[in-house]
Amino acid sequence: MKFLFINGVNLNMTGIREKGVYGTETLEEINKYIAEKLSGDECEFYQSNIEGEICSAIQNAKADAIILNAGAFTHYSYAIRDAIASIKIPVVEVHMSNVHAREEFRRNSVLTPVCKGEILGFGKNSYVLAAESFKL
Repeated sequence: MKFLFINGVNLNMTGIREKGVYGTETLEEINKYIAEKLSGDECEFYQSNIEGEICSAIQNAKADAIILNAGAFTHYSYAIRDAIASIKIPVVEVHMSNVHAREEFRRNSVLTPVCKGEILGFGKNSYVLAAESFKL
């Protein structure tokens, strides 16, 4: 399968910020781990802090599935929600942390209703589990 992994706002700071929540590995190291775990598949990685660029990446995707960690955009980006709703490629929403065990505002996702599913709380393995869900 061909997967597009999209990481949103502030995920470029993974390994630098809030290490107790997100760990010490950089996003580049996490992407390498994912590619190794899914070595039989094609993995493309994209990160942006800009909402419109994420919408364009979703709309222009050439993949069988999208794995999306939108970061804080998860909680309020109707633009990203509408981009997901406008395509036929299935999207799984992921979060490395268990957002339901964190601040109240993180518990609401405007994206979940238009996604195939949601996987959270398994660190970098949330991405791998999301990809594996397409193979069941």
